[in-house]
Order: sequence, then C-alpha cells, then structure tokens
Amino acid sequence: MSAGSRALEREGPRLTGRAAALLVVVLLLGMLALVPARQYLEQRGRISELERQATELEQRNGALRAEIASLYDPVELERLARECLGMVRPGETALVVPGARTDARC
Repeated sequence: MSAGSRALEREGPRLTGRAAALLVVVLLLGMLALVPARQYLEQRGRISELERQATELEQRNGALRAEIASLYDPVELERLARECLGMVRPGETALVVPGARTDARC
C-alpha cells in the first residue's frame, strides 16, 4: 500500500467540530423537551381523573334531583313523617318497640 491510499482509508468515523456542536445542540434540545412532555402526560392524566369525577358527580346530582322530586309527593312525605319522626294521625295509636331499628332513609 502506498502512502496516498493510507490517507484515504479511515480507521473509523471522525467527529468534526461542527458535528460535535450539532450533536450537543440536538442532545440539549432533547433534554429540554423531556420536561414539557412529562408535564403534558401528567396533565392528561389529571384531566382524565377530573372527567371521571365530574361524571360521578353528575350521576350523584341526578340521584339527588330524583330524591328532591320525591319529597314533593304527599305520600312520601307522610311515610317519612311516620317512620322518621314517629308522627301519627289524630285518633291513631303509636306503638314504640324499644331497640327496634327502622330501615327508612331519614
């Protein structure tokens, strides 16, 4: 082999100054992009959790609206007055059993 052919052969990839600077810039940009990406993923998780909570609250609000509507029913009001408050109509006799539990929602 001649000296000229040795100069053309390279032992491995050479890293020039410009390539090294470009590599540093690319690595720096990649590192800087990690923080916003992590925050974005955390915020997406938080949004999905809040949406789940909002759905649960909407369902609970619907149940409460139905309960409020039932309180306008005279039959339901009488049932609650009898079971929760122990009220009786005039002429009726109330019997109280000690230790008895009621399953009414009072």
